[in-house]
Amino acid sequence: MATRKIGILGTGVYVPKRVLTNKDLEKMVNTNNDWILERTGIAERRIAAPEENTVTMAVAAARQALEAAGLAPQD
Repeated sequence: MATRKIGILGTGVYVPKRVLTNKDLEKMVNTNNDWILERTGIAERRIAAPEENTVTMAVAAARQALEAAGLAPQD
C-alpha cells in the first residue's frame, strides 16, 4: 500500500467585529466592571455582529488558511 504524507500547510482565524466590554454589560445587567474583571479576568469579549454568523466567520478563516498555505479554493 502506498503511503501519503499529510500536514498542516496553513491556518486561519477570524475574530468577530463587535466588541462587548464590561462597561457595556453594566448597562444591561446588575453588575460592574470590577466585579466581572475580578472573577473572570475578562475585560471585553468579541461577539458576532448582525451581519456575521458561523458560516461567514468560518469562510473568512478558511480563506485565510488557504492564503497562508499558498493554495486556492479549487486546489
